Amino acid sequence: MSSPKERRSVVTGIGVIAPNGVSTDAFWKATREGISVLDVVTREGCEHLPLKVAGEVRGFDPADLIEERYLVQTDRFTHFAMAAANLALDDARLGRADYNDSPFAVGVVTAAGSGGGEFGQRELQRLWGQGSRHVGPYQSIAWFYAASTGQISIRGGFKGPCGVVASDEAGGLDALAHACRTIRRGTDAVVVGAAEAPLAPYSVVCQLGYDDLSTLDDPARAYRPFTSGACGFVPAEGGAMLVVEEEAAARSRGATVRAVLSGHAATFTGASLWEESRDGLAHAIRGALEDARCAPEEIDVVFADALGVPAADRAEALAIADTLGRHAPQVPVTAPKTGTGRAYCGAPVLDIAAAVLAMEDGVVPPTPNVVDVCHDLDVVTGRARPGELRTALVLSRGLMGSNAAMVLRKGPKSPS
Repeated sequence: MSSPKERRSVVTGIGVIAPNGVSTDAFWKATREGISVLDVVTREGCEHLPLKVAGEVRGFDPADLIEERYLVQTDRFTHFAMAAANLALDDARLGRADYNDSPFAVGVVTAAGSGGGEFGQRELQRLWGQGSRHVGPYQSIAWFYAASTGQISIRGGFKGPCGVVASDEAGGLDALAHACRTIRRGTDAVVVGAAEAPLAPYSVVCQLGYDDLSTLDDPARAYRPFTSGACGFVPAEGGAMLVVEEEAAARSRGATVRAVLSGHAATFTGASLWEESRDGLAHAIRGALEDARCAPEEIDVVFADALGVPAADRAEALAIADTLGRHAPQVPVTAPKTGTGRAYCGAPVLDIAAAVLAMEDGVVPPTPNVVDVCHDLDVVTGRARPGELRTALVLSRGLMGSNAAMVLRKGPKSPS
């Protein structure tokens, strides 16, 4: 990550495609108001599967934001990522005129938990139902977890360092850290984030192997972390993309610095070993604080991983207490994803977006559907809570054992 004497990485653009909004403004309005959009799964082919509740992205037409020649080559998860990247670039006011002379100064990094399940399922059905001549040529690339990075870089003409992070759900934060390291090594800007589309029938069937998946059919009760009724998580579509730039380069072109990505650390503790994730997550938090040169008492809000599994929730609460010490009971904790579902690698990037917006607006968004918290945490429920937010801690864990933490600081005020 960065130090005061190094190239600092700052957020200048945010683009969101989420179940509660297909723009950043819509996402933040719903998130701030604590609106839950969890509902019965309606995707064709999923009607008789045990998964009953999820966060679906509705009202999204990729043709509004993406040219047809790209749409036919790509899966729904890449449609989300490309659309979110468009919104982030527009928000950052980063256009071709800014990098035409130096296309190698802009890179792309995404994280992916699976890939193009819907596209892959359709083509495999054609293979077995009609024969190989009916399989489209893009089957070879559209399902691949690297497809979003490739298509965003091709479409934007970005020739700088590009990559894909495949490190479980926490990969969303790890991708941001990778972008920061890339900027520290000399790249001026990185389009970075994650988006997922895990609700095709094939993808859902694969997820049914997760013991931590909630199969309740009541949207208000299916995903309630930190409560005595916690019974697992529900999945979601969508995600977010950010424009992260080197601070001096951003300021030189007149961009607004919305937040500083100050510190990150990651660990691995093994698949579904939630008791052991206490130490692993705590180690990641300490590492992120050290990387950010941030004292525990400086943290103003925590965006929790909030898996919704009793053992995992207990481990996370203890990890927060272990690392923030006497300050822990006073720190507001929130998990807006309880209103949208967990979008795998996209989930922590959505939390990063929400954290930036929360610091800008001076409010902690609530945790939908959660009441009667049974852990020693100050979980914000019901309504948003106003407060001066200068530093946020975002946490993420993956079902396969990855843990990550990231510290953000509010963007400095622009000189008048």
